[in-house]
Amino acid sequence: MPGLSLLNFQYNVSKKFPSKPGRWGSSDKQLSGLSVSYQPNVEEMKKVFDKFNANKDGKISKQEYRAVLRALGKQNLDEEVPKIFKVADTNEDGFIDFKEFMDLHEKGGGIKQMDIRNAFRSFDLDGNGRISAEELLEVMMKLGERCTLVACKKMVRAVDTDGDDLIDMKEFMKMMTETMKMC
Repeated sequence: MPGLSLLNFQYNVSKKFPSKPGRWGSSDKQLSGLSVSYQPNVEEMKKVFDKFNANKDGKISKQEYRAVLRALGKQNLDEEVPKIFKVADTNEDGFIDFKEFMDLHEKGGGIKQMDIRNAFRSFDLDGNGRISAEELLEVMMKLGERCTLVACKKMVRAVDTDGDDLIDMKEFMKMMTETMKMC
């Protein structure tokens, strides 16, 4: 799950899920340090890169990039995809290789807590401030993952520290940052 979650916020899902004041109740107050950023580890980034690189040729095409964003429910892809490639495709070959992918993320200053919070929203389909196994399954299926409800329940239980069989913002934040270094 961490790789897939990282996938969501790494690619600006936050634009689709804008901040709504008060939507998350007291959780917002617990996350007052939203400018803190984290540097993801290379193994996690490779998993994310591989999600985009559907044909496994070692580079992300515009079509592959578009397919993942479409699966996440993104819109305005005709505008966003060329913008990302203009920034990321530094050798101008029409593809994003792993080095360019890593350079893009390093130049961006890492992953901000706000990005993680917005990724949470992409999984919290009903907007109740918690991610259920059913919501996790739905997002995983949209991403083309072969997954069962039983497997998603196990993933939720692995992250759920308060025993309510749901992932709240605090649990999600902990899961997402435990393998990252603070910048």
